[in-house]
Amino acid sequence: MSEAGFEEHEPPSRSRAGVPLGNEKRQQMIDYPKPPFPKQKQPMPGLTKKMEPIPDHGERSYKGSGRLAGKKAIITGGDSGIGRAVALAFAREGADLLISYLSEHEDANETKRLVEEAGRKAVLLPGDIQHPAHCRAIVDKAVSDFGSIDILVNNAAHQATFDDIQDISEEEWELTFRVNIHAMFHLTKAAVPHMKAGGVIINTASINSDMPNPTLLAYATTKGAIQNFTAGLAQLLASKGIRANAVAPGPIWTPLIPSTMPQDAVVNFGKQVPMKRPGQPAELASVYVMLADPISSYVSGATIAVTGGKPIL
Repeated sequence: MSEAGFEEHEPPSRSRAGVPLGNEKRQQMIDYPKPPFPKQKQPMPGLTKKMEPIPDHGERSYKGSGRLAGKKAIITGGDSGIGRAVALAFAREGADLLISYLSEHEDANETKRLVEEAGRKAVLLPGDIQHPAHCRAIVDKAVSDFGSIDILVNNAAHQATFDDIQDISEEEWELTFRVNIHAMFHLTKAAVPHMKAGGVIINTASINSDMPNPTLLAYATTKGAIQNFTAGLAQLLASKGIRANAVAPGPIWTPLIPSTMPQDAVVNFGKQVPMKRPGQPAELASVYVMLADPISSYVSGATIAVTGGKPIL
């Protein structure tokens, strides 16, 4: 048993990607840890290896079936957390990836290893998406390396916790908007001219889009904007044959949590939803795959909640 009082999982496998697991192994992966968790704190933006427990990105459980064969995708924030889980799943479904991230080189290289282990191409591009020029550089690099863009996953985000509005500086407010929503606009605007009919844009919103956490005021406000941006974008791009959807995660166990939240909140993280635990990044990957899959050709303008039973109505 670990310090947090739950059974520890085996470390992610480094064996051949996509190896099917027996029923016993699959059941183990479903039995995810619940709070309380050990007290832990990291400097922003946080590293995966320093988390306890280590998040599950689907290393041992996700098996692809060619649903995205030959597709070319951009994933922002693809170094860790939800972004890594999506990158792993997309690769095992047959996609080549450009992985955009801030500066977490160690995490990004592990994501690259997982993608290449699945037999797909991974291009890493560090840099800060709060700058419009870097957003355009991400798209230019993908077009240069892949020739086209089929899928854009706008996933990267910034958040910070404040108990009083007086504690939120102008710089912090503006940074949150530049990273979370302005970058989404600049990336989408740059990518659309390189997308053919059948192209897909998937934006990571949040349960905060519908149920804002007051201590995450700036973050929650941008997530509401993302949901509206997605809904309008889907209508704007329908004539081009490009779909736009959003995923709204609830509490998900990623490096963002111990690096941006008070330790007491980390200890009980996820306890507030009906499943009484945080979701693992692996538990979101199938939703992104479904939205990216050409078979979902009539799904656009939707927001899919992955919230551990907490309803978004």
